[in-house]
Amino acid sequence: MPRRAVPPRQIAVIDIGKTNIKVALVDLQNRAELAVKTMPNGVRPGPPYPHFDTESQWEFILAALADIHERHRVDAISVTTHGACAALLNAQGTLATPVLDYEHDGPDETAAAYDTLRPDFAETGSPRLPLGLNLGAQLHWLFARDPELRDRVATVVTWPQYWVHRLTGSAATDVTSLGCHTDLWDPHERKFSRLVARLGLSQKLAPALPSYEVVGVLRKDVAERTKMAPGTPVCCGIHDSNASLLPYLLGREASFSVVSTGTWVVVMTVGGDPVTLDPRRDTLINVNAYGEPIPSARFMGGREYARVQPPIGTQATHADVTSALARKLMLFPAVEPKSGPYQGRQMRWSAPEDTISAGERQVVVSWYLALMTAECLRITGARGAVRVEGPFARNAFYLSMLEAACGQGVTASASQTGTAQGAALLWAETGTPTDPLHSDTGAPRFVTATDQDPELVAYAAMWQARVARP
Repeated sequence: MPRRAVPPRQIAVIDIGKTNIKVALVDLQNRAELAVKTMPNGVRPGPPYPHFDTESQWEFILAALADIHERHRVDAISVTTHGACAALLNAQGTLATPVLDYEHDGPDETAAAYDTLRPDFAETGSPRLPLGLNLGAQLHWLFARDPELRDRVATVVTWPQYWVHRLTGSAATDVTSLGCHTDLWDPHERKFSRLVARLGLSQKLAPALPSYEVVGVLRKDVAERTKMAPGTPVCCGIHDSNASLLPYLLGREASFSVVSTGTWVVVMTVGGDPVTLDPRRDTLINVNAYGEPIPSARFMGGREYARVQPPIGTQATHADVTSALARKLMLFPAVEPKSGPYQGRQMRWSAPEDTISAGERQVVVSWYLALMTAECLRITGARGAVRVEGPFARNAFYLSMLEAACGQGVTASASQTGTAQGAALLWAETGTPTDPLHSDTGAPRFVTATDQDPELVAYAAMWQARVARP
């Protein structure tokens, strides 16, 4: 990243996740999170189709920025969001159509026609995914359902840059969002794929910029609303999983993998063993903040947990672990059959569900998620340390099984907003110490999982053998 003459210190990060929206203030000097505000991210059912409530989101963002700036001070802004999302803007810079929720099945209606247009995996590193998970498929469907839409669209921006546009008036896309299974990016040549021209977007898709590039300063009306300085700079923005990866790219040289957890569990492997990625197993090439291709795999781990978790408030005990091991209780993939390395399979339990206690269920579901993660690590050629970010980093059952299954030295983030901290580092001065294992004050930022438990190692091997012969 470029050396900044006077790097800003306090960075407001707008973090748009699929489930929640956050605005966090990060002190770039000591990596401290000074403030965090959150709200649920809802989807409006339509008409014309399920879409994000951008106006409610915008009102929350402005109010959060104003409050945080009043209580602390905001020097600069970064934006990070989930992938598979774009905004289509008209000539006035407002939405030409609502922002489609990628879980809508509308794009499946035109899948056959789209498949004749999309480049193959060898060009884009993007697997063919259902629903709107390929951004190119979303755009194709939107234009097919509304033949006049293409003429109304002046500019297409990826999701982080929609919010950057509302903040600054500048239009861009970023390489990490384009590299998130969109079909629109060629990560090997670092340019738009052939699909962009085939969709008629060569003159409409905003320029692809590095995530750390400063694209503008706050618009006058935004500065007035938030009481922030009119010259407050805003950088281009970054895909959320790549925000989690960035601290490690800045601070480590050896081989490692980062596991970014949330609605999606995304495994990104750097310096791993050579592998041939299989798009049928939800592997893909992500693109990091430097524009470099990163072998990756993922599954909807957070969504799976929500579907099969025990009652809220369950606190599993050591007795539950002992019982689950003795009974060889297992959950087999896939809870969410449309994503992950075991797509198309239907979940099943090793015992009748009504015989499994709430505590046992909590343990076994956590183990299942860890074993799914271990398989994602394996198929991306992972070697070296494994770093877990996000909510699963606080699940001891998940961490211990992940260590048992991969044996690569699992550590878990002590931060609740690792994505925000990564996005804040887009403002870091080149050469700034950024080892994510320690803050500048020397305080540990990560905790290490327990050593491999022989019983868990045996359980993992048994699960893997059972899954290998469905």
